[in-house]
Order: sequence, then structure tokens, then C-alpha cells
Amino acid sequence: MITSSFLTSVAVFALITLHVGALDTFIAAVYEHAVILPNKTEIPVSQDDALHLMNKNIDILERAIKQAAEQKARIIVTPEDALYGWKFTRETVFPYLEDIPDPQVNWIPCQNPHRFGHAPVQTRLSCLAKNNSIYVLANMGDKKPCSSLNSTCPPNGYYQYNTNVVYDTEGKLVARYHKYHLYSEPQFDVPEKPELVTFNTTFGRFGIFTCFDIFFHDPAITLVKDFHVDTILFPAAWMNVLPLLTAIEFHSAWAMGMGVNLLVANTHHVSLNMTGSGIYAPNSPKVYHYDMKTELGKILLSEVDSHPRVSPAYPIAVNWSAYATTIKPFPVQKNTFRGFISRDEFNFTELFENAGNLTVCQKEFCCHLSYRMLKKEENEVYVLGAFTGLHGRRRREYWQVCTMLKCKTTNLTTCGRPVQTAFTRFEMFSLSGTFGTEYVFPEVLLTEIHLSPGKFEVLKDGRLVNKNGSSGPVLTVALFGRWYTKDYVYNSCGTCNPAVTYLLISTVLMIVAL
Repeated sequence: MITSSFLTSVAVFALITLHVGALDTFIAAVYEHAVILPNKTEIPVSQDDALHLMNKNIDILERAIKQAAEQKARIIVTPEDALYGWKFTRETVFPYLEDIPDPQVNWIPCQNPHRFGHAPVQTRLSCLAKNNSIYVLANMGDKKPCSSLNSTCPPNGYYQYNTNVVYDTEGKLVARYHKYHLYSEPQFDVPEKPELVTFNTTFGRFGIFTCFDIFFHDPAITLVKDFHVDTILFPAAWMNVLPLLTAIEFHSAWAMGMGVNLLVANTHHVSLNMTGSGIYAPNSPKVYHYDMKTELGKILLSEVDSHPRVSPAYPIAVNWSAYATTIKPFPVQKNTFRGFISRDEFNFTELFENAGNLTVCQKEFCCHLSYRMLKKEENEVYVLGAFTGLHGRRRREYWQVCTMLKCKTTNLTTCGRPVQTAFTRFEMFSLSGTFGTEYVFPEVLLTEIHLSPGKFEVLKDGRLVNKNGSSGPVLTVALFGRWYTKDYVYNSCGTCNPAVTYLLISTVLMIVAL
């Protein structure tokens, strides 16, 4: 009989073994890649032509991987769609796909390339990880055969997935993740359910998801809250949308709000507003890159904590509504007006004076702002805005947002439109809201799309405040809340299959876009 004391001893031994050689910090790398795209075609290319294009992109990634390894990086993340781009149908993407097995098969493609059929891309990625002794995350396409007897099996007999793979320093496949929340990707299928993919290393516990996934509870929140990962690996093909959703702005805020490291590798394509990569820690961005002026790729490296939760710099626990729900609200402004950020109707009120205390509400949700400008520029207008509701055209995600932002012009109808430059500096600001959710992400974006590391903090009562003196010229200050239990799929879908729901919505979006 196996006794409980024996099992306890085994567990203790396992924990000791896990921590032997464990590292307190590690060097991480991300690479923003300017993808070499295929020629536009409605006819599928040959498998050889597809591989030729992918190898040209991997040639560039190889240089970044080698550079990262030479700088002692333990892991490198490369972007979504980095091997072949994004403009495909189901038919035209097929030559680019490989069958990627479950990592439990214990496979090193570099040593046994034909074990699971034709796998030249997996083999090359495996060898790059092995030969450079570095963990490598890459994004590629997976194909899985299915039976025509299955009513959901596509006509070509394959499910096709947007997929992340991770290879360890021996070249072994240690993780595979199929993207769940697709964004206008007709070439790919939605998995049956969100996958919760993690892997352990001597320098922390890692989780994985892709681009649009970051807006939803599963897998993103579950990986952090229930699986206790230290670091998220996040490949993206992210199109920047001002004033609230530039890559560097939202991703740095998400890392702070969730209390994890976030390693972001974005695709670089200026004409589609794709740029913005970074290595973000819970307390502050470590390094970031935003470049709309060149067509060049960029590697970023930084040392980060392996286990940020035990770091002295780990942020305090925040009650996001504590301050805003207990104070006597500032007088609600009579000159409140309606305006739009993207497709969301906000209630705004103007910052008329150099300093003041303002409250603006939408329904039951209220935002409070105390501020003091160093000097109010005559040709710049700032407003305080509040929004609560289902977001945008998709109407899937429930947002609660408090924001102070610069209007595009002095005409109030331009408030909420994209603007990239500002001159007004704030000596002090304090922004808070009566949030109904615990998931709130603090954003500060400065003129010419710069972050403000070390210049703001979140107090435990939910106030976002500046620190260490005056700010740089401000574009946007925001508390971006996500109320997941009010999302469309929670309230309208009931027991339906969310994969089917998302596929239908994506199809409708594509039809509308056309």
C-alpha cells in the first residue's frame, strides 16, 4: 500500500527537483518581423513554392534567433503570420500547412524529421532552437484530417488552425496552441474549445495565446488566474487603433493589470498600421518598439523576473472601484456631450480650466478626474469620457472605460478621433471609475505614440495617478475595463457551441467588409 507520507515525500522531492537550477531572472527576446508576402492569387501555389516563401521568412527569423542566443536570451517570440502573411482563402493557404502533432508525442523534428509526415518547417524551426540552445516560439498553420461523417468537417476533409509552436533548447516540441478568437481569418477554423497551453522551464512557467485572444476571458484570463503562469508568450498581427488600442499602449496595460510578464512580437507592416512590440513586466514596460516610418524588422531584448509575483517590484493588489464608489462624486457636468471612439458612444465633458475636479457618467457607470495642467495650450482641447456597454460592430465584448484624452481639433465633434501629437503637460492627474469588474488595464500614452514608464502608478484604491513630476505631453490616460460575464457569448449563447458562434460572427464580418 502506498502511504500518504510516501506521497507527501514524493511531492516534496518533485518540488525540490523543479527548483534545482531555477533562475530568478532571464533574458527574453521578441522580434518584430516585416513579413515577405506571397503574390496575390486565387489559385493555390504548389507546396514547393509555399515552402520557398516560408524559408525566405525563416531566413530572416534565423538571424534574429541567432542574435538573441548570442545575447544570452533564453527564449524568443516571433509574430503571428510571420511565415506567410494573412491574405488567404481556405484553399490558397493549404499548401503552407503542416500536420503538427500533440507535444505529448515527445518529438524532436530536427532528429526525426519524417516521423509525422512532411514537416520541413517544423524541422527547420526545431533545428534553429536546438542549434542555438534557445526556446523558439513561431506561428504557422496546422491541418488536421477529419471525417466527412462529422457534420462540422470542412469540404476539403481538414480542419485548419492558426497555430503557435514552441521548441525547447533540444529542439523538442513542447507546446502547441490553436488560436481560438479569430479576427476575419476565413482560411482558419475555430477549435472546439479554448486551449489552455502551458509549459514549465527553469526560468518560469509560460502560457500562450495569439493576438485577438487577449480581449477574452478564455484562454487569457484563465491562464493567469487559474494556471498561475509567470509569463505570457504573445505573437500578434496587431493593427493599431487610436486612442485606446495601439499595441504598446494596450499590451503594457494588460501586463500591469494581470500582473504577469507579456512578451509581444508584432508583425511589421506600416500600410496596415501594424507595429508595436515589447517586453512588458507587471510594474512597467521593460522595452518596447513602435515604428511607422520604416519597413524594417526589430529585435528587442530585456532581462525580466522569472517569477514576478515574488519580486519586490510586484504591484499591490487593487480594488478598482474602491475610491470611486466611496467618495462624494464631483458635480456631474451639465455640458456633457456625446461622441464616439471608434463605434462606441461615449459621454464626454471638456476640461475647461487649467485645473479641476470632474465627473462624467454613462448609465450607472461614473468616471472621476482630478487634474492640474502645467499650462493649457490654447489650440488643444481635452475631455473626460465614460463608456459602458458592448463594444463596436461585433458587439461581443463588454467594456467599461474611463479616459482623459486630447481631441483631434478644438471642434468637440473630433473628440475620440485618432490624434498622434500633443503639447499639453499635466502636473497632476488622478483618474478613477465605479467599475463593476476586477479586470481593468491602466493606459498612459504620450505624444508621438510613446509610453510613460515610471511616470504613473495605480493606487490600491483604483486611482490611476502620475508620479515623479510632470508628465510628457499627453494623448490618452485611460482605465480600460473588461466585464467578461456581460459579454455577448455569456448572455445570448446559453449552451451553444462558442466555436460555432464565433465562426458565424466572423463570417458575417467578412461579408460586411466585402
